[in-house]
Amino acid sequence: MTPPYEVGVARPEDLSQLPLIELAAAKLLAGRAPESVLAEATSHDQFEGALRVGHLWVARADEVAVGFAHIELVETGVVHLKEIDVHPEHGRRGLGTRLVLSVCAWAQNMGYQEITLTTFRDVSWNMPFYAKLGFAEIPPQQLSPALVAILQHEAERGLDPARRVAMRRRLAV
Repeated sequence: MTPPYEVGVARPEDLSQLPLIELAAAKLLAGRAPESVLAEATSHDQFEGALRVGHLWVARADEVAVGFAHIELVETGVVHLKEIDVHPEHGRRGLGTRLVLSVCAWAQNMGYQEITLTTFRDVSWNMPFYAKLGFAEIPPQQLSPALVAILQHEAERGLDPARRVAMRRRLAV
């Protein structure tokens, strides 16, 4: 039987589960990203900082975190979806969609103009998933300096720039 799921802002007790979720979800990208990237997990301090400023949402099953969305504010008027992960054991149940839509609703209520993200161009559950949720590819000539820096940092970590794409969803304000 499927446990009931809830999506909401993160709580301190959720933080210990988030690196485990992140590493489990990364396994789905084996062969598409370097092992060094797949073995990385966000530090407790980074998650704690995101929690403290209200930039972290969690999907829970029976009060246990099974997915999360982590945002950053990297430029004026824009929310950047730094990461979203759902543990594969809880995948394909709409939790990723619920997390993204929760972030979008928060951003719109806070008066932000758009949400950006970077993702894999050629992975079926990445770029097409975000496109279904209203995100569109940002042409290279329209990339902000902040997004250029994020993409450069990804390349320095070993992610193939040809396989990465920046996307945005404009918000009605």
